[in-house]
Amino acid sequence: MRRLALILVACLLLPASSAWAATPMEYTRATLERATAIMSSGATHNQKLAELSALFNNFLDTDAMARQALGAHWPSLNPSQRKEFLALFHVMMERTYVQKLMLFENPKFSYVGETRSDGVARVDTRIITPGDEFSVVYQLRHEGERWMVTSITVEKVNLTANYATQLNRLLTHSSVDDVLAVMRRKYGSHVETTK
Repeated sequence: MRRLALILVACLLLPASSAWAATPMEYTRATLERATAIMSSGATHNQKLAELSALFNNFLDTDAMARQALGAHWPSLNPSQRKEFLALFHVMMERTYVQKLMLFENPKFSYVGETRSDGVARVDTRIITPGDEFSVVYQLRHEGERWMVTSITVEKVNLTANYATQLNRLLTHSSVDDVLAVMRRKYGSHVETTK
């Protein structure tokens, strides 16, 4: 009885965050289940986009993805260019992910597995639709009370690596300012650079 009382006291003294912290799989599942609820709601298309964007703002670490996508070019950007690139890349990545997700008709998610190594987690999922199945792998890092996605691979195609190839090709023939101008034309009206 005394031992049970000590265990209860110890549990009460633990910070609530460590007692209730979600695993990468649980966090991914909760986020994707919320996304499914938004997509199947009676909201308008634009309302769904806005809700999904807000949801994924707390799930996708687009700054980490942007730095990975620029790779060796990142140091050549001045602070102002970096700030603008991060904001534009955020809009581009979020829009790409949200719009691709909305293309699926009545998607169901299957959670295949989770692995962790050196502070990085990998969550393997499948998107199941009435006519097909797609493998989606999320790489996440822990940040406070949540897990942030730093990489998404769909059917063995890494989205960040895909952008890296495109950006590298552009930056071998164009200046950083030219690339930012192209991105600004496409995504600029949606960018808040005070992120």
